[in-house]
Amino acid sequence: MKIAVVGGGSTYTPELVSGLSRERDRIDVRDLVLHDIDEERREVVGGLAARMLERQGYDGALEITDDLDRAVDGADFVLIQIRVGGQEARLRDETLPLPCGCIGQETTGAGGLGKALRTVPVVLEIAERVRERAAEGAWIVDFTNPVGIVTRSLLDHGHRAVGLCNVGITTQRMIARLLGVEPQRVQLDQVGLNHLSWVRFVYVDGEDVLPELLSAHGDELAAGFRRGLVDELGVLPSYYLHYFYDHDKVLAEQLDGVPRAATVAEIERGLLELYRDPNLTEKPALLEQRGGAFYSEAAIGLVGSLATGDGAVHIVDVRNEGTVGGMAADDVVELPARVDHAGAHTLPQSPVAPELLGLMQHVAAYERLAALAAVTRDLALVRKALLTHPLVAQDAVTEELMEQMFVGSPV
Repeated sequence: MKIAVVGGGSTYTPELVSGLSRERDRIDVRDLVLHDIDEERREVVGGLAARMLERQGYDGALEITDDLDRAVDGADFVLIQIRVGGQEARLRDETLPLPCGCIGQETTGAGGLGKALRTVPVVLEIAERVRERAAEGAWIVDFTNPVGIVTRSLLDHGHRAVGLCNVGITTQRMIARLLGVEPQRVQLDQVGLNHLSWVRFVYVDGEDVLPELLSAHGDELAAGFRRGLVDELGVLPSYYLHYFYDHDKVLAEQLDGVPRAATVAEIERGLLELYRDPNLTEKPALLEQRGGAFYSEAAIGLVGSLATGDGAVHIVDVRNEGTVGGMAADDVVELPARVDHAGAHTLPQSPVAPELLGLMQHVAAYERLAALAAVTRDLALVRKALLTHPLVAQDAVTEELMEQMFVGSPV
């Protein structure tokens, strides 16, 4: 099997390649290619990856390159984890909306739209090279944010793709820790969109334990949400629901605080400095502060199921196709799915409560407009996307954002 990682200079990569090596009895990776257009990141991260693989006794081939065609040529899986514009663009996404009275966040709202407009065309270009040069039946696994919009764009253009986020596996691991059980025994029934999801049931050995969990560990599970809200909803909202449920509080904190992008940039500088150490052969503890916990395990698990057809359940981003009533068939939803050689098959979902479904429909409409705007470069669609997003949704604010977003950088 050949796996290509596009965006291989990411600071996540050492953990990913180490996991692939550990799972080589299950996933027979003979060729691993790390592709990145940033020479410094490519060499520094690639060097650490090589040392880690050597320590683990990996006997396959590792290639580090900036040649995309060479990277994806004959690949069975292509993992895309790029950040178009780097941390500087992320900082802009997180700060530009603030003077307009809007949340600054890189995956949702105005900032998320800015990232989508930059990212979707680049990912589609990569996907075209995969279509032309990868192995027949190759899979694209997208971890590039905003995952929902990027995955929708890939599927709209006929690519064999599935989206992946770490929110589901992180929640599973947290619950397993609270219960003192192995993570494999915990299955989440999560419903929603990428970065807009709720856990409605928590099954341990087939039995729903969410009510007991909320009773015994409700304060910890609320994770910053008002406990009464979580109890009333009877579900566990993902972290990203703070931007909707606590809008004014989050905005005030952002106006007074240090942007997350600045913090991440500093962490990444520190990580790259550590990665340069020729004696370093394992991921440093600092990587845990980067975010994206358990991403590598989620990616390896998903690739393993697609490769072996084991039918394991993973939380992925795929077409709705009638799974969630009230959502369009072509909406991209984030749900548990049984994964085999043929792809991800969503598990049946009970009707979604209106207080959840309404927000899903609202944001899905925005994602539809955003995906189309990213491809057509139509400013009228950009404006409609902003007007549709519940974190913007005002004409005057939309006009102000449009002026700021495209100063010196037209769509």
